[in-house]
Amino acid sequence: MQSENPFVADFVKMMNSAAGTLAGVGREARDNARERFKELLGDMDYVTREEFEAVKELAATARGEIEALKARIEALEGKSGQ
Repeated sequence: MQSENPFVADFVKMMNSAAGTLAGVGREARDNARERFKELLGDMDYVTREEFEAVKELAATARGEIEALKARIEALEGKSGQ
């Protein structure tokens, strides 16, 4: 047999309400932290793998051209030095 004590009933309702409120606060804090983290990452300058590979290929091509130009300059300087 269940007793209908108003104090106990009110206490149980209050505890249920507090648990719901705490759960809501926890969800809100998690969502807020997630949003701040996304903003932090968004402010950083990251490149995609494709962009990185494209720039790497351009640098390798430029390096090869520089070496060819150095050899050409050395050859021209060698001719004028004689």
